[in-house]
Amino acid sequence: MHQVISRFLTSLILILGLPSISNAAVFDPQTFTLDNGMQVVVVTNHRVPVVTHMVWYKVGAMDEPPGKSGLAHYFEHLMFKGTETLKPGEFSATVARNGGRENAFTSQDYTGYFQSVAVDRLPLMMKIEADRMTNLILTDDIIEPERAVVIEERRSRTDNEPSAMLGEQLNTVLYQNHPYRIPIIGWREEIESLTREDLIAFYRDWYAPNNAILVISGDVTLEKVRPLAEKYYGVIPVRPLPKRVTWHEPPLKADRRVILENERVRQPSWSRRFIAPSQMFGATEHAYPLQVLGEILSGGATSRLHRKLVVERKIAVSAGGWYSGRSRGPGTVGFFISPAPGGDVEAAGTAMEAEIDLLVENGVTDKEVANAIQRLQDSAIYARDSYRTPARILGGALAIGRTVEDVEAWPERIGAVTTDAVNRAISTVLKDRKSVTSLLLPKPTT
Repeated sequence: MHQVISRFLTSLILILGLPSISNAAVFDPQTFTLDNGMQVVVVTNHRVPVVTHMVWYKVGAMDEPPGKSGLAHYFEHLMFKGTETLKPGEFSATVARNGGRENAFTSQDYTGYFQSVAVDRLPLMMKIEADRMTNLILTDDIIEPERAVVIEERRSRTDNEPSAMLGEQLNTVLYQNHPYRIPIIGWREEIESLTREDLIAFYRDWYAPNNAILVISGDVTLEKVRPLAEKYYGVIPVRPLPKRVTWHEPPLKADRRVILENERVRQPSWSRRFIAPSQMFGATEHAYPLQVLGEILSGGATSRLHRKLVVERKIAVSAGGWYSGRSRGPGTVGFFISPAPGGDVEAAGTAMEAEIDLLVENGVTDKEVANAIQRLQDSAIYARDSYRTPARILGGALAIGRTVEDVEAWPERIGAVTTDAVNRAISTVLKDRKSVTSLLLPKPTT
């Protein structure tokens, strides 16, 4: 669930853009920083008396020590156990008893925890969230049962799911050096070897106010939030943070191919991935043009690849492309296709290869770029009305090193993307670049 939520948040932030008036404010947030370094962001929305309270830690799976895969995700589970004042399970019980909803998620780049509650319950949420930032109790009696839960999650969601297995293997090939090659949930053998000392060290290293962001969105104001934040979070001491590793990713020198056959596969599929710049990695000037490209390739029923391969040629049941670039590390540009019933997956892949070649050779048109920008901007109008979405978008951006100003400037920046900029990005990422191709196939019957 945690990985699914993380992917959902990534997709949401990529496609939610912001109002059609390019110079309009997006969420009009207010922000301040506590004396201990914790950034606080407030988005006011008085539509309903509800609030979303989110704490983001700027630590994810990519920050785990070598040989300790799964540590960040495992620890996320343990944050729902006891503190010096709350018994194991009492945190979640308190949220539920007060009519709230909660969850958490771990990504490669960050870890987040949130509750959505009636606004008069906000002080209670802040109190118990601040409590577990510093007072978590980790004993073997708590750690070991949760290890079994994590291993079962891996078994059910990855080891027994062909598409997840393929994705995991694909990443080990796509990334040669960067820790994105290691699954967020971790390798089973390393999950089994994590110690109590590993978990406590991770907690003490990274779960500090000066490595956290508090985002509150809903029926609140800065004037009401500030004294609460100072009361509950402002008293937590600053702690020294580990020095982060500066990761580099060398270009692929050879095309690679990953094939998984499994008896549970009912619909074969083909995909191809290229390493790309992200918002924080590599040639970041291409991030906005690549976002527009992703919308051109796969933004709805009229998008280029769906229209040509599914609607017109009828050789696929699904086809599209994407750009994923909201990350501290490398981004990706990818393409996928699943053949129509009775069709051949290799032939479908050949058809997609031809579309990629045309994209590199001819680029995109002015009309495609203008329509994509309009769709991206229009889709964000709904984001303003939600009491959860602003917290997700702002927290996710800040957690990877972006700023409030970056989020608020999105309409103007995406609106300024030109056809030439998109075509330069295509050339940078796709032309003469090596890639990883994957095939998910039914296992042949004997």
